[in-house]
Amino acid sequence: MFRFANPQYFYILIIVLAVWAIFILGEYRRKKKLARFGISSVLEPLMPEVSKYRPRFKFFLLQLVLVILIFVLARPQMGSKVETVKKESVEIEIVLDVSNSMNAKDVSPTRLEKAKMIMSKLVDELDNDKVGLIVFAGDAYTQVPITSDFIAAKMVLSSINTGIVPSQGTSIGRAIDMASNSFTPDASAEKAIVLITDAENHEDDAVSVANSVAEQKIKLHVIGVGSTSGAPIPIANSRNNFIKDKEGNVVTTRLNEELGKEIAKAGNGIYVTADNSNNAYRAIVSEIRKMKGADIETKIYSEYDEQYRILAIIAFVILFLESFILNGKSKFTKRINFFTD
Repeated sequence: MFRFANPQYFYILIIVLAVWAIFILGEYRRKKKLARFGISSVLEPLMPEVSKYRPRFKFFLLQLVLVILIFVLARPQMGSKVETVKKESVEIEIVLDVSNSMNAKDVSPTRLEKAKMIMSKLVDELDNDKVGLIVFAGDAYTQVPITSDFIAAKMVLSSINTGIVPSQGTSIGRAIDMASNSFTPDASAEKAIVLITDAENHEDDAVSVANSVAEQKIKLHVIGVGSTSGAPIPIANSRNNFIKDKEGNVVTTRLNEELGKEIAKAGNGIYVTADNSNNAYRAIVSEIRKMKGADIETKIYSEYDEQYRILAIIAFVILFLESFILNGKSKFTKRINFFTD
Protein backbone atom coordinates (compact mmCIF):
# COMPACT_ATOMS: atom_id res chain seq x y z
CA MET A 1 0.00 0.00 0.00
CA PHE A 2 1.67 3.22 -1.22
CA ARG A 3 0.91 6.77 -0.14
CA PHE A 4 2.38 10.24 0.34
CA ALA A 5 2.23 11.48 3.93
CA ASN A 6 2.42 15.18 2.88
CA PRO A 7 0.98 15.45 -0.66
CA GLN A 8 0.40 19.20 -0.24
CA TYR A 9 4.06 19.82 -1.06
CA PHE A 10 3.42 18.88 -4.69
CA TYR A 11 2.03 22.39 -5.17
CA ILE A 12 5.67 23.55 -5.19
CA LEU A 13 5.98 21.92 -8.63
CA ILE A 14 4.12 24.96 -9.97
CA ILE A 15 7.17 27.05 -9.01
CA VAL A 16 9.43 24.59 -10.86
CA LEU A 17 7.38 25.06 -14.03
CA ALA A 18 7.63 28.84 -13.62
CA VAL A 19 11.44 28.60 -13.28
CA TRP A 20 11.60 26.54 -16.48
CA ALA A 21 9.54 29.12 -18.32
CA ILE A 22 11.86 31.92 -17.14
CA PHE A 23 14.94 29.90 -18.14
CA ILE A 24 13.64 29.16 -21.65
CA LEU A 25 12.73 32.82 -22.12
CA GLY A 26 16.20 33.86 -20.93
CA GLU A 27 17.91 31.43 -23.30
CA TYR A 28 15.88 32.78 -26.22
CA ARG A 29 16.77 36.38 -25.40
CA ARG A 30 20.45 35.50 -24.87
CA LYS A 31 20.63 33.78 -28.26
CA LYS A 32 18.89 36.69 -29.91
CA LYS A 33 21.32 39.22 -28.42
CA LEU A 34 24.35 37.09 -29.35
CA ALA A 35 23.20 36.99 -32.96
CA ARG A 36 23.58 40.78 -33.17
CA PHE A 37 27.36 40.44 -32.87
CA GLY A 38 27.72 38.02 -35.75
CA ILE A 39 27.43 34.43 -36.80
CA SER A 40 28.55 31.67 -34.46
CA SER A 41 31.51 30.54 -36.59
CA VAL A 42 33.02 34.04 -36.34
CA LEU A 43 32.34 34.39 -32.58
CA GLU A 44 33.72 30.99 -31.63
CA PRO A 45 37.44 31.91 -31.71
CA LEU A 46 36.67 34.98 -29.60
CA MET A 47 35.06 32.83 -26.83
CA PRO A 48 37.13 29.64 -26.62
CA GLU A 49 36.10 28.90 -23.02
CA VAL A 50 32.36 29.22 -23.55
CA SER A 51 30.29 26.05 -23.57
CA LYS A 52 26.86 26.09 -25.11
CA TYR A 53 25.45 22.99 -23.40
CA ARG A 54 27.10 22.80 -19.97
CA PRO A 55 25.07 25.63 -18.33
CA ARG A 56 21.89 24.05 -19.66
CA PHE A 57 22.92 20.63 -18.41
CA LYS A 58 23.78 22.05 -14.96
CA PHE A 59 20.42 23.85 -14.86
CA PHE A 60 18.63 20.60 -15.72
CA LEU A 61 20.46 18.73 -12.95
CA LEU A 62 19.61 21.39 -10.37
CA GLN A 63 15.97 21.34 -11.40
CA LEU A 64 15.95 17.56 -11.16
CA VAL A 65 17.34 17.81 -7.63
CA LEU A 66 14.61 20.33 -6.77
CA VAL A 67 11.87 17.98 -8.05
CA ILE A 68 13.37 15.08 -6.11
CA LEU A 69 13.48 17.18 -2.93
CA ILE A 70 9.81 18.04 -3.37
CA PHE A 71 9.08 14.31 -3.45
CA VAL A 72 11.21 13.95 -0.32
CA LEU A 73 9.10 16.58 1.44
CA ALA A 74 5.94 14.73 0.35
CA ARG A 75 7.31 11.68 2.20
CA PRO A 76 6.51 8.66 0.03
CA GLN A 77 5.58 5.71 2.24
CA MET A 78 4.96 2.03 1.68
CA GLY A 79 2.81 -0.15 3.91
CA SER A 80 5.33 -2.63 5.17
CA LYS A 81 3.37 -4.71 7.61
CA VAL A 82 -0.12 -6.17 7.45
CA GLU A 83 -1.28 -6.84 10.98
CA THR A 84 -4.30 -8.81 12.09
CA VAL A 85 -5.93 -6.97 14.97
CA LYS A 86 -8.66 -8.38 17.17
CA LYS A 87 -11.27 -5.86 18.22
CA GLU A 88 -14.32 -6.34 20.38
CA SER A 89 -17.74 -5.68 18.92
CA VAL A 90 -21.13 -5.40 20.62
CA GLU A 91 -24.56 -5.20 19.02
CA ILE A 92 -27.04 -2.44 19.84
CA GLU A 93 -30.66 -2.26 18.67
CA ILE A 94 -32.18 1.19 19.10
CA VAL A 95 -35.97 1.16 19.39
CA LEU A 96 -37.51 4.60 18.86
CA ASP A 97 -41.06 5.68 19.68
CA VAL A 98 -42.52 7.75 16.80
CA SER A 99 -46.08 8.03 18.04
CA ASN A 100 -47.75 11.47 17.85
CA SER A 101 -47.08 12.12 21.54
CA MET A 102 -43.38 12.34 20.69
CA ASN A 103 -44.11 15.73 19.06
CA ALA A 104 -44.80 17.24 22.48
CA LYS A 105 -42.48 20.09 23.43
CA ASP A 106 -42.02 19.52 27.14
CA VAL A 107 -38.43 18.61 26.17
CA SER A 108 -36.63 21.00 23.82
CA PRO A 109 -37.05 21.14 20.88
CA THR A 110 -39.50 18.19 20.91
CA ARG A 111 -39.44 14.73 22.47
CA LEU A 112 -38.66 13.13 19.11
CA GLU A 113 -35.91 15.57 18.17
CA LYS A 114 -34.33 15.16 21.60
CA ALA A 115 -34.44 11.37 21.15
CA LYS A 116 -32.79 11.68 17.73
CA MET A 117 -30.02 13.84 19.20
CA ILE A 118 -29.32 11.21 21.84
CA MET A 119 -29.29 8.46 19.22
CA SER A 120 -26.91 10.39 16.98
CA LYS A 121 -24.45 10.91 19.84
CA LEU A 122 -24.81 7.27 20.82
CA VAL A 123 -23.91 6.10 17.29
CA ASP A 124 -20.87 8.40 17.36
CA GLU A 125 -19.62 6.54 20.43
CA LEU A 126 -19.71 3.17 18.67
CA ASP A 127 -16.45 2.03 17.14
CA ASN A 128 -16.27 -1.53 15.85
CA ASP A 129 -19.79 -2.26 17.04
CA LYS A 130 -23.02 -2.90 15.17
CA VAL A 131 -26.23 -0.93 15.39
CA GLY A 132 -29.79 -1.38 14.21
CA LEU A 133 -32.83 0.91 14.27
CA ILE A 134 -36.50 0.05 14.76
CA VAL A 135 -39.31 2.61 14.92
CA PHE A 136 -42.74 1.98 16.34
CA ALA A 137 -46.12 3.50 17.06
CA GLY A 138 -49.17 1.28 16.51
CA ASP A 139 -46.82 -1.19 14.82
CA ALA A 140 -43.06 -1.69 14.59
CA TYR A 141 -40.85 -1.41 11.51
CA THR A 142 -37.15 -2.01 10.91
CA GLN A 143 -35.46 1.09 9.48
CA VAL A 144 -31.83 -0.04 9.67
CA PRO A 145 -30.96 -3.75 9.91
CA ILE A 146 -28.09 -4.51 12.26
CA THR A 147 -25.00 -3.03 10.61
CA SER A 148 -21.62 -1.39 11.17
CA ASP A 149 -22.38 1.27 8.55
CA PHE A 150 -22.91 4.18 10.96
CA ILE A 151 -23.07 6.78 8.20
CA ALA A 152 -26.09 5.08 6.62
CA ALA A 153 -27.70 4.69 10.04
CA LYS A 154 -27.36 8.41 10.79
CA MET A 155 -28.74 9.34 7.36
CA VAL A 156 -31.87 7.28 8.02
CA LEU A 157 -32.12 8.70 11.54
CA SER A 158 -32.15 12.28 10.27
CA SER A 159 -35.24 11.61 8.13
CA ILE A 160 -37.38 10.00 10.83
CA ASN A 161 -40.63 11.71 11.87
CA THR A 162 -43.92 10.75 13.48
CA GLY A 163 -45.57 10.23 10.10
CA ILE A 164 -43.25 7.35 9.18
CA VAL A 165 -45.55 4.75 10.77
CA PRO A 166 -49.08 4.70 9.31
CA SER A 167 -50.89 3.29 12.36
CA GLN A 168 -50.77 5.35 15.54
CA GLY A 169 -50.56 3.91 19.03
CA THR A 170 -47.71 2.71 21.26
CA SER A 171 -46.88 -0.98 20.82
CA ILE A 172 -43.77 -1.09 22.98
CA GLY A 173 -43.90 -4.86 23.52
CA ARG A 174 -44.12 -5.60 19.81
CA ALA A 175 -41.16 -3.32 19.10
CA ILE A 176 -39.02 -4.92 21.81
CA ASP A 177 -39.84 -8.39 20.50
CA MET A 178 -38.87 -7.39 16.96
CA ALA A 179 -35.57 -5.95 18.23
CA SER A 180 -34.71 -9.13 20.13
CA ASN A 181 -35.11 -11.13 16.90
CA SER A 182 -33.04 -8.71 14.80
CA PHE A 183 -29.60 -9.47 16.22
CA THR A 184 -27.03 -11.62 14.43
CA PRO A 185 -26.70 -15.28 15.48
CA ASP A 186 -23.25 -14.56 16.97
CA ALA A 187 -23.54 -15.77 20.56
CA SER A 188 -20.14 -14.41 21.61
CA ALA A 189 -21.14 -10.74 21.30
CA GLU A 190 -23.16 -9.13 24.04
CA LYS A 191 -26.38 -7.54 22.87
CA ALA A 192 -28.48 -4.68 24.18
CA ILE A 193 -31.68 -2.88 23.28
CA VAL A 194 -32.01 0.85 23.90
CA LEU A 195 -35.68 1.82 24.05
CA ILE A 196 -36.43 5.54 23.70
CA THR A 197 -40.05 6.37 24.46
CA ASP A 198 -42.46 8.43 26.55
CA ALA A 199 -43.84 5.03 27.69
CA GLU A 200 -47.47 5.85 27.09
CA ASN A 201 -48.25 2.21 26.32
CA HIS A 202 -51.82 1.23 25.69
CA GLU A 203 -51.67 -1.87 23.54
CA ASP A 204 -49.56 -4.75 24.93
CA ASP A 205 -47.70 -6.12 27.95
CA ALA A 206 -44.26 -4.60 27.45
CA VAL A 207 -43.00 -5.78 30.86
CA SER A 208 -43.72 -9.42 30.00
CA VAL A 209 -41.82 -9.07 26.71
CA ALA A 210 -38.92 -7.42 28.57
CA ASN A 211 -38.75 -10.46 30.88
CA SER A 212 -38.54 -12.71 27.82
CA VAL A 213 -35.71 -10.60 26.39
CA ALA A 214 -33.75 -10.84 29.64
CA GLU A 215 -33.98 -14.63 29.46
CA GLN A 216 -32.13 -14.38 26.12
CA LYS A 217 -29.33 -12.54 27.93
CA ILE A 218 -30.15 -9.32 26.09
CA LYS A 219 -30.08 -6.20 28.23
CA LEU A 220 -32.87 -3.68 27.79
CA HIS A 221 -32.19 -0.04 28.69
CA VAL A 222 -34.93 2.56 28.65
CA ILE A 223 -34.65 6.29 28.04
CA GLY A 224 -37.80 8.11 29.05
CA VAL A 225 -38.44 11.25 26.99
CA GLY A 226 -40.79 13.92 28.28
CA SER A 227 -41.98 15.29 31.61
CA THR A 228 -44.38 13.95 34.21
CA SER A 229 -46.23 17.29 34.18
CA GLY A 230 -47.01 16.70 30.52
CA ALA A 231 -47.64 18.83 27.46
CA PRO A 232 -50.21 19.08 24.65
CA ILE A 233 -49.64 17.21 21.39
CA PRO A 234 -49.25 19.57 18.41
CA ILE A 235 -51.10 18.78 15.21
CA ALA A 236 -48.72 18.19 12.30
CA ASN A 237 -48.00 21.30 10.20
CA SER A 238 -49.85 23.52 12.67
CA ARG A 239 -48.34 25.97 15.14
CA ASN A 240 -51.00 26.51 17.79
CA ASN A 241 -53.45 23.67 17.18
CA PHE A 242 -53.34 20.60 19.41
CA ILE A 243 -54.91 17.17 19.38
CA LYS A 244 -58.22 17.06 21.25
CA ASP A 245 -60.37 14.26 22.62
CA LYS A 246 -64.00 13.54 21.66
CA GLU A 247 -65.25 16.14 24.12
CA GLY A 248 -63.05 18.81 22.56
CA ASN A 249 -60.52 18.97 25.36
CA VAL A 250 -56.82 19.31 24.55
CA VAL A 251 -55.06 16.00 25.12
CA THR A 252 -52.10 16.15 27.51
CA THR A 253 -49.36 13.56 27.14
CA ARG A 254 -47.21 12.67 30.15
CA LEU A 255 -44.04 10.67 30.56
CA ASN A 256 -44.91 7.34 32.19
CA GLU A 257 -41.79 6.91 34.29
CA GLU A 258 -43.30 4.06 36.30
CA LEU A 259 -43.76 1.87 33.23
CA GLY A 260 -40.36 2.82 31.84
CA LYS A 261 -38.68 1.74 35.08
CA GLU A 262 -40.63 -1.53 35.15
CA ILE A 263 -39.56 -2.37 31.59
CA ALA A 264 -35.89 -1.58 32.34
CA LYS A 265 -35.96 -3.63 35.54
CA ALA A 266 -37.55 -6.61 33.78
CA GLY A 267 -34.92 -6.31 31.02
CA ASN A 268 -31.96 -6.18 33.45
CA GLY A 269 -31.14 -2.70 32.21
CA ILE A 270 -31.23 0.86 33.51
CA TYR A 271 -33.82 3.59 33.24
CA VAL A 272 -32.86 7.22 32.66
CA THR A 273 -34.90 10.31 31.87
CA ALA A 274 -33.92 12.48 28.92
CA ASP A 275 -34.12 16.08 29.98
CA ASN A 276 -32.33 19.09 28.52
CA SER A 277 -28.97 17.83 29.79
CA ASN A 278 -26.76 14.99 28.49
CA ASN A 279 -27.16 12.80 31.56
CA ALA A 280 -29.26 10.16 29.79
CA TYR A 281 -26.79 9.83 26.94
CA ARG A 282 -23.82 9.53 29.29
CA ALA A 283 -25.54 6.88 31.39
CA ILE A 284 -26.36 4.69 28.38
CA VAL A 285 -22.86 5.05 26.91
CA SER A 286 -21.41 4.01 30.27
CA GLU A 287 -23.54 0.85 30.24
CA ILE A 288 -22.56 0.00 26.66
CA ARG A 289 -18.87 0.36 27.49
CA LYS A 290 -19.27 -2.27 30.19
CA MET A 291 -20.42 -4.82 27.63
CA LYS A 292 -18.11 -7.52 26.38
CA GLY A 293 -17.93 -7.79 22.62
CA ALA A 294 -17.05 -10.59 20.26
CA ASP A 295 -13.52 -10.63 18.89
CA ILE A 296 -13.45 -9.53 15.26
CA GLU A 297 -10.28 -9.99 13.23
CA THR A 298 -9.37 -7.02 11.07
CA LYS A 299 -6.36 -6.73 8.77
CA ILE A 300 -4.74 -3.32 8.74
CA TYR A 301 -1.50 -1.78 7.54
CA SER A 302 0.01 -1.13 10.95
CA GLU A 303 3.27 0.48 9.84
CA TYR A 304 4.52 2.55 6.91
CA ASP A 305 8.14 2.50 5.82
CA GLU A 306 9.53 5.88 4.79
CA GLN A 307 10.82 5.76 1.20
CA TYR A 308 12.21 9.32 0.99
CA ARG A 309 15.72 8.24 2.04
CA ILE A 310 16.40 6.69 -1.38
CA LEU A 311 15.32 9.89 -3.13
CA ALA A 312 17.46 12.00 -0.78
CA ILE A 313 20.52 9.89 -1.62
CA ILE A 314 19.84 10.28 -5.37
CA ALA A 315 19.55 14.06 -4.95
CA PHE A 316 22.82 14.18 -3.02
CA VAL A 317 24.65 12.16 -5.69
CA ILE A 318 23.35 14.44 -8.46
CA LEU A 319 24.44 17.55 -6.53
CA PHE A 320 27.86 15.99 -5.94
CA LEU A 321 28.34 15.26 -9.65
CA GLU A 322 27.00 18.67 -10.66
CA SER A 323 29.69 20.40 -8.56
CA PHE A 324 32.37 18.90 -10.85
CA ILE A 325 30.76 20.21 -14.03
CA LEU A 326 32.18 23.60 -15.06
CA ASN A 327 30.24 26.23 -16.95
CA GLY A 328 33.05 26.67 -19.48
CA LYS A 329 34.88 24.23 -21.72
CA SER A 330 37.60 22.02 -20.36
CA LYS A 331 40.83 21.38 -22.23
CA PHE A 332 39.33 18.13 -23.52
CA THR A 333 36.29 19.82 -25.06
CA LYS A 334 37.81 22.99 -26.51
CA ARG A 335 38.21 21.35 -29.92
CA ILE A 336 34.45 20.59 -30.13
CA ASN A 337 32.50 23.18 -32.06
CA PHE A 338 29.30 23.78 -30.06
CA PHE A 339 28.45 26.85 -32.13
CA THR A 340 27.64 24.87 -35.24
CA ASP A 341 23.92 24.81 -35.82
